Order: sequence, then C-alpha cells, then structure tokens
Amino acid sequence: MLLGKVEQQLKSEIERHGTICLPLIDSENSDGASSIAKKVEEAGASGVLVGGSSAIDQLELANVISEIKKNVTIPVILFPGNVTGVSPKADAILFSSLLNSEDPYFITGAQALGALAVKKHNIEPLPTAYIIVGEGTAAWFVGRARAIPFNKPNLAVMYSLAAQYMGMRFVYLEAGSGALQNVQPEMVAVVRKYYEGTLIVGGGIRSPETAGQIAKAGADAIVVGTMIEKDGEWQQKLSAMIKAMRQARK
Repeated sequence: MLLGKVEQQLKSEIERHGTICLPLIDSENSDGASSIAKKVEEAGASGVLVGGSSAIDQLELANVISEIKKNVTIPVILFPGNVTGVSPKADAILFSSLLNSEDPYFITGAQALGALAVKKHNIEPLPTAYIIVGEGTAAWFVGRARAIPFNKPNLAVMYSLAAQYMGMRFVYLEAGSGALQNVQPEMVAVVRKYYEGTLIVGGGIRSPETAGQIAKAGADAIVVGTMIEKDGEWQQKLSAMIKAMRQARK
C-alpha cells in the first residue's frame, strides 16, 4: 500500500530530525487557534493536531481547522475523541482504535461509524493504535480505558506488537491531556525495542528535559497540548522542547 502525502511528510521529518513535535490544539479550549498554530509552526512543529477527547461541536471544529489552514503550511491532522471529531477540512486523521478500552465502541464501533465520512471527504487516514497509560484523565474516563500502569512497560509492548501485527503503522502512548505524570522513558524505550512503526508519545510533557528524555528513549513524535493552553510562556518553552528533542536523537 502506498503511503499518503501526510504520512510520507511525517516520515521525512522524522528522518531529518529524529523526533518531531506535534502540538495539540483543543478546538473547544483554545482561543485564537490559528494564531497558536502559526506560532507552533515557527517554533519548529512538523504538524498540528486538532481535536480533544470531548469535542462535540463539528461546525466549530470545521471553522477552527479552516482558520488554521489559512495560516500554516504544515499538515493539520485530526485527533478525534469520537465520530464528531471528523472534519472535511483537515489534511489527515489519526484513525485510531483505543486498544485498551473496555468498551468495543472505542475499539471498532466509532471507527466504523466515521469511516465513510473519512472516505467521502478524502481525509488521509493514519492507522493508529491509541493506548492509554495511567488513570484520571479525560481520555481515560471518556474512553473507558483499562489503563496500563506506568510501571508495567511490558503491557505496553504487548499492545504495541498487537497493533503492529494488525497493520497499524502508528502507536500513540497517551498519559492523557493534563496528566500529572508522563509516560516514562523506560516504557518508551522497551516499546521502541519491539514496535517497528511510528511511535507517538503524549500527556504530561511540560519541560525540555522530559521531552529530551522521551526522544532519546526512541519516540518518533511527541505531543504537547496542555502547556500551550495554560502556560503564558509556552512559546519559549516549546522552542526549547523541540530543540531538546532534536539534540537527543543526534
């Protein structure tokens, strides 16, 4: 199967930098999303994720994506929490299955409901295994996840290998938006040892030191979201984090 334009672009950026940054803009919580997107592009982001685990307003989502696309040249990628997270304006979508959910809806149900819309609007699907690590976040609650404990990396390996054998080219280890603890570098390293696809890590990553450690452990992409929403000095911090990610993989 030929890879789509966005996936090829992301792989090229990973080959160039080692680890890339994919900032997340929550369409419900981020005022001035287009301005934020422009600033993250200037900081060195390789793409921008738009979505959130509770996004419900499709019209608002479409408007946010349209405004972002006017301001940036990097790919705008949907990160849906449900079928309402599908928008025809985006370049691609993390077409994800929450593999460790206890509710079949989040494993295959929502995906079946959203698939025709992805096809109809010609949105590039990025086949992704979404794996929740740790409890207490919106993604964990809404997705009814049987979360992997932070200190059980072998469980993450099991899910990641299952994803690979089912043909998923992306694995996203997610501590959740606003998580008090990030996925540990030790877990990232052991998953990287076994999983051969693109490894994304997100949740609770707020400092250049942490970003550098996760990049060094083998993450291909790091997602940063809450810091951008809540930290008044996020631009400087994001630039420093992207620099740390790239240096860690040299």
